[in-house]
Amino acid sequence: MKINQSKPTLAIYGIKDIKNSGFPVFVHDHNLSFFDEGKIKRHIQLERITRKKYDNSLDQELYALLKSEKLIQKDFDLVFVDNVIGRAFISADGEVRFEGALNNDLQIGLEKGKCWWYGKEREAYVLNHELAHIYSCLPFFGNFKDNSLLVHFDGGASLSNFSAWTYKNGKLEKLEYHWDLKYLSSLFNANALVFAIIGAKEFDQHSVPGKLMGYASYGEYSEELEKWLVSNNYFQDIWAKKSLFFERARTDWNEDLKSFDQNSKFLQDIAATFQYIFQRDFIVKIQDLRKRTATEYLYLTGGSALNILANSEIVNKEIFKNVFIPPCTNDAGLSIGAGAFLEQIKHGKIELHNPYLNNWGLDSSDVAYSSDDLNEVIRLLLQGKVIGVCNGFGESGPRALGNRSILALANSRKLAKKVSEEHKKREWYRPVAPIMLEKNAKYFTELQQIHHLSRYMLLDFKVLSGKKDEIEGVVHVDGTSRIQTIFQRDDNPFIYDLLDTLDREHQVKALINTSFNVKGEPIVHTPEDALHSAKHMKLDGVVINGKLQRLS
Repeated sequence: MKINQSKPTLAIYGIKDIKNSGFPVFVHDHNLSFFDEGKIKRHIQLERITRKKYDNSLDQELYALLKSEKLIQKDFDLVFVDNVIGRAFISADGEVRFEGALNNDLQIGLEKGKCWWYGKEREAYVLNHELAHIYSCLPFFGNFKDNSLLVHFDGGASLSNFSAWTYKNGKLEKLEYHWDLKYLSSLFNANALVFAIIGAKEFDQHSVPGKLMGYASYGEYSEELEKWLVSNNYFQDIWAKKSLFFERARTDWNEDLKSFDQNSKFLQDIAATFQYIFQRDFIVKIQDLRKRTATEYLYLTGGSALNILANSEIVNKEIFKNVFIPPCTNDAGLSIGAGAFLEQIKHGKIELHNPYLNNWGLDSSDVAYSSDDLNEVIRLLLQGKVIGVCNGFGESGPRALGNRSILALANSRKLAKKVSEEHKKREWYRPVAPIMLEKNAKYFTELQQIHHLSRYMLLDFKVLSGKKDEIEGVVHVDGTSRIQTIFQRDDNPFIYDLLDTLDREHQVKALINTSFNVKGEPIVHTPEDALHSAKHMKLDGVVINGKLQRLS
């Protein structure tokens, strides 16, 4: 395939959903990335601009987004990402039309499509959903290491929900792709019993996995319960007849449930059993692939790579020499992956990036602050105040990593409950996570080395029992904490300096770090969003590009 190396690349994930329901069904998290010379110049998760969670209306917003960055008439290579429901993109105004070739086999690489772009026909490509996930690793980790296993695992991509590839001797080879593990991902995003236990409606679909993971920690796995769930097909289709579950629970377990009371130990054990099944069967699959391929490294992507317990077990078992998962491993990183695929063909490599890539419409990433600014923030934090942060560009993916975060002291369960339930309106069983320097991650875990994936808050760690009280607000019921580690000042200068000063001068070794958004809304994007949300959430202050604004 001959491609002009001098052109930049525009990558689009914007496939239209199966119906206009007002909320995502099969398609969610539309996004757009603009690359030049192997570097991401502009990127946006659509929800950050429109303020609609998991927004999938790029067909309506594309023209305004491109116009705002003066990209309408710019000459660039175009690549689209497909979805299980199709490979076509048509803008609401009809000015952009793209159709990708239909194939019954998953292709290894770009495929030419037919494209009409603002008044003229032009060349454009489609990359399958599976490879777009996998190549979202490149901007954060560089080219794949030789002898690597590349895995995508999600609810559904182009022609699979699980695909595996190898990268050996500089060559990408397809190993397998299928729906064999659909039963595992469905436990988290398409199971009627889980939805009932969590209290979710159809429009809550994409928030259910994270909630189930938090809730599962309150229960325990049961082999007998697993056998019962399997024999009843996991109760996955009782959408219209929840009474069937109550009847069988009463008959088989003598559990006289009247409702889906989340305090029920029986329901908690069901959630824990679901998590255990997912974790066990997924890791068995990964171990089998490792044995078959004799690969040394794992690159793991897709929405299922947000399962913290599974990630941690893979890392802790040392199945591979190293494991790599990008911060935007869910669908929010698809345009990043597609753009990286095409840019690598052009330039042989992709520049390394930090995770702070959501920058559409933001003029500068500059964050200016003095020691006085830091000390004022510290003074409020030490008083038990809750502070929002909106510095520079926003994080790519679903995790707040210090630039769009809410911070508070981590040493109080009462304060953590206030942050989570009062300010953010989250469920009682969902934990908040800490942010800390690497040396303090070692202090709380007694590990000699902290895995690099904790930079993106993708692992959990056992906190030493004798040190739990120091950060009791961020230790979950199972004794673990989803630590975000700041390894060096370059990771995030403001957060590093804040944590370093707290540690040296006040013996405070960690802070609560949770995403800057209220339940049902996306993470804030602009300073105006931050001020509005901070006031709505009744935070005590907000840091905007290094400067504190007090709100109480």
